[in-house]
Amino acid sequence: MKRRLEGLLIGIAFLSFVVLGMSSGLLGVAWPSIRESFGLSLDAVGILLIATTIGYLLSSFSSGPVISRIGVGTLLMVSSVVAGAGLLGCSLAPTWWAMVLLGVSVGMGSGAIDAGVNTYFATNHSASLMNWLHANFGLGAALGPAIVTAVLSMGQSWRWGYATVGILQALLAVCFGFTLDQWRLAGPKSLGASPSSPADKVSGVDTLRLPVAWLGIALFFIFVGVESAAGQWPYTLFTEARSVAPGTAGLWISIYWGSLTMGRIVFGVVVDRLGVLSTLRTCMFCVILGSAFVWWNVADILSFLGLALIGFSLGPLFPSLISDTPRRLGAAHAPNAIGFQVAAASLGVALLPGLAGVLAEDLGLEVIGPFLLVASIVMSVLYEMIVHHRS
Repeated sequence: MKRRLEGLLIGIAFLSFVVLGMSSGLLGVAWPSIRESFGLSLDAVGILLIATTIGYLLSSFSSGPVISRIGVGTLLMVSSVVAGAGLLGCSLAPTWWAMVLLGVSVGMGSGAIDAGVNTYFATNHSASLMNWLHANFGLGAALGPAIVTAVLSMGQSWRWGYATVGILQALLAVCFGFTLDQWRLAGPKSLGASPSSPADKVSGVDTLRLPVAWLGIALFFIFVGVESAAGQWPYTLFTEARSVAPGTAGLWISIYWGSLTMGRIVFGVVVDRLGVLSTLRTCMFCVILGSAFVWWNVADILSFLGLALIGFSLGPLFPSLISDTPRRLGAAHAPNAIGFQVAAASLGVALLPGLAGVLAEDLGLEVIGPFLLVASIVMSVLYEMIVHHRS
């Protein structure tokens, strides 16, 4: 019975990350249509991303105390309602600023789901299972662009894409609602059942006194920002600057997110054989190489393959680095550090694609390639600094 219950909770968590990924993958393909609907400039996407990030930061930073008060299941149910309401609201938004405000709701719900499920898995399950969890996020992120592409191909508004994912998020809230008690009794390591956990013994201020904690925060900010920018801007780059057909461009954005998922599946199997250090170094080098291919506009297929390589190589970074957090900072600091890293990741999702949009508005869309390349090099340097600090 206990094993069945654990399997049920894992299945619901996997589904939550599929829907979370769908929500993240919508904007990249929908953005040109949203711009046309509201008469916006290229860099206006930064406003929406910042609004979403504000909500994400608020919920992720406060997720620990909230879980201790109301439990993991209640947090996830309420967060799913908030995120679903925000997505459905975006599908009906009459003005641009209404959509921006609704973005805060989407961010708050998504941030709590992200932090809650990540913390639950980090304290209750293995690193392999963490990789499978994030593979489901990549699956959802691949389906999100595919949904919008299909909607637009049928001559319908981008709003139907947001409505579809909003409905799925609402259904997920029902799943959490039916399993509230089971989430509270998920195991002795769950936050709700362990009041004397390491997070109670070490304050967030103590964790932030560690230099390696700040290096980890910076690394999550950069590499998740690269992941988001690579999913957000290539569709616009390919269609508006390189005259690629919208259907083809949308397909390759889906392939990008699908490659990210495959990276998590493949490296989840082989990471123990290769070692975390070798795996992450190899992946970061391949992200740099893929970014160079996107920039080197010799042939469309080379740029497409470069984008797929970026996705595949970025795939294992988030779950591997999250799982490695206790080894980097110690078990007592790990819960605090995971929350900070998730928050930094959400900040990177907003600021780096927004910065890319500002540069594209001023310098042209072809700046996206070198932007990804420089950010990828910075990412690799930060990781080497962490490795040097540990050694």
